[in-house]
Amino acid sequence: MSKRHDAVFDDVLKDLGEEAQPRDRGGARFLKRSNTMAEQAGGQRQEKVLRLVDPATCVMWERHNRAYELLTEENCRDLIDGILSQGQQEFPAIVRRLRPAHSGDGPEFEVICGARRHFAISWLRANNYPKFQYLVEERELTDEEAFRLADIENRDREDISDYERACDYAKALGHYYDGRQSVMAERLKVQEQWLSRFLDMAKLEPRVVAAFPSLHAVKELHSRTLKPLMKTDAGRAAILAEADVIAAEQAKARDGQGAPVPAAKVVARLKTVAQPPKTRAAVDKVYRRHPEERGVQMRRKGSRVQLEFEKDVPDAALRRALEDFLKDRSAGKS
Repeated sequence: MSKRHDAVFDDVLKDLGEEAQPRDRGGARFLKRSNTMAEQAGGQRQEKVLRLVDPATCVMWERHNRAYELLTEENCRDLIDGILSQGQQEFPAIVRRLRPAHSGDGPEFEVICGARRHFAISWLRANNYPKFQYLVEERELTDEEAFRLADIENRDREDISDYERACDYAKALGHYYDGRQSVMAERLKVQEQWLSRFLDMAKLEPRVVAAFPSLHAVKELHSRTLKPLMKTDAGRAAILAEADVIAAEQAKARDGQGAPVPAAKVVARLKTVAQPPKTRAAVDKVYRRHPEERGVQMRRKGSRVQLEFEKDVPDAALRRALEDFLKDRSAGKS
């Protein structure tokens, strides 16, 4: 073994203390190798195949759960800066091999997890850092396994929108689970009700989605709020018409003409057109003894009668008004 290998070996053992370091380095290496082989044979150890590759040899898996075209220098800036700071990509992307190495043209790998890492390395290589390479871990995965792996890695990440996740789930339901939500929920280890809400979100009208300032602004809660309002033809038509108006405003904002409409205001406007304000019933009678008194207003609502008065009406005035109301009631006038 070279001195360099000895140094690496010593570095691995240094935390064990001086007494734990064997004097016979050759024997220690043999023992370490034997232990590793035993762990592999017993299934206690898994070797990973890591590679440094040119990102141009990789393509996104066609069922990747991230919209790669939405990645920009701006929304990947944190990752780009992190790679520059560390001098390398810290965590490997997960890929599958498409063809044997050096066996023709076309992409060599497809990316299952690691779209942002792929974008960041590609951007660096195109912007004065050509020595950076894409760190990947090659695995053999079925499509269903690839879907679950990508979902587990990205489920809690805020840089993937609820809408992207919802669309991914909707496609996977048909591709891998024959439309059976219960089976899919079991495989993903999530509650079926939770999954159902995201599958409903995938059905959200594209015209409504376009009304939001970005895909990331569309939340599952927004979909849940708008869904019951679009059940009637009138509600759906009103929401879609207003969504088109808002989408035009968002397009102008992206062109520098005004500020974008925030998501909360988008939802408020869509709710308003679907639920026009109710007009209050007219006052049937006002009970008061003098024109200067505010009195008690009486409204009929079917078989019910509603009396309204200001909270600071004097007791005497309120008492007189109620007495007049009771007289009318007894006479069948109210």
